[in-house]
Amino acid sequence: MNQTATASPQEMLSESGQRALRMHRQMTRIRLFEEQVNELYTSARMPGLAHLYIGEEAVAVGVSEALRREDYITSTHRGHGHCLAKGAAVDRMFAELLGKQAGYCRGKGGSMHIADPEVGNLGANAIVGGSAAIAAGAALSAQMRSSGQVAVCFFGEGALGQGLLYEAMNMASLWKLPVIYVCENNLYNQYTHCRETTAGEVQARPEAFGVYSESVDGQDARAVYEAAARLVARARDGAGPSFLECRTYRFHGHHVGDVDRAYYRSKPEEQEWRNTRDPIRLMAEWLIAQGVATPAELGQVEREVEAEIQAGVKFALEAPFPLASDVDQHVYA
Repeated sequence: MNQTATASPQEMLSESGQRALRMHRQMTRIRLFEEQVNELYTSARMPGLAHLYIGEEAVAVGVSEALRREDYITSTHRGHGHCLAKGAAVDRMFAELLGKQAGYCRGKGGSMHIADPEVGNLGANAIVGGSAAIAAGAALSAQMRSSGQVAVCFFGEGALGQGLLYEAMNMASLWKLPVIYVCENNLYNQYTHCRETTAGEVQARPEAFGVYSESVDGQDARAVYEAAARLVARARDGAGPSFLECRTYRFHGHHVGDVDRAYYRSKPEEQEWRNTRDPIRLMAEWLIAQGVATPAELGQVEREVEAEIQAGVKFALEAPFPLASDVDQHVYA
């Protein structure tokens, strides 16, 4: 039998084409998830704040595409994208944000402390740079067990002012740990441009510890994947830690309550990034130009993901809250 004749159109695509389609769908899932999070907040149905990942989707997706299920990641206060890219389900994600029992941390972690060890997600962390040592510890564990796993530590450029990051990189370099430090440089430390907070060149900092460093366009998911794949392979081969600066931009404010940003960055700047550097639009344009997908097919992807998001929201809104008697359960000190 001619197997080509029975193969689906997607199966007949090149490996790079199939990968690009996966990354486009995953970025779309993160974007629509975060837009729904914003709607839940503005409609007063979500307790607390959230830090939206909109605009930075290519970083989480490009890096996670280079990882195996059993590989580790550590995340940040802006961590929904990392969680979803590593394999989290939208319904349980929404449940956690709404404080429901069905959430990944039984509703106790909320937006900034979601973890999913089954897919290697060791957790988001509200402390800036706070997960650097956790990632190094996970990498040390993998090295000692000869498991072939790697650990990825996501953090923003604001963490470049935290000593813990350098302590962890120093040990990772000395012990040649299989860890990749991914700096999501979105230019702003909360409400301050990084040029006012970060002296010198970003890449010079890890290089001072003998940590191999690269910088990449964080709006190009394919470029992020290619760089991450090199660094992951390097780590698996025992070459030690590396540092990947991803130049990116958050389209929304520091958090969902930061709606008037004119005092620290201009509206024309925001519009320029939205119009010319949207990672999902850039990927869609590449898919269409390469003949991998048509506009109609990409529209169908968006509709399918939107249905998934709406089903997840419905599940979370209807899910029960934890019992009051569970308040001291699953808590570690």
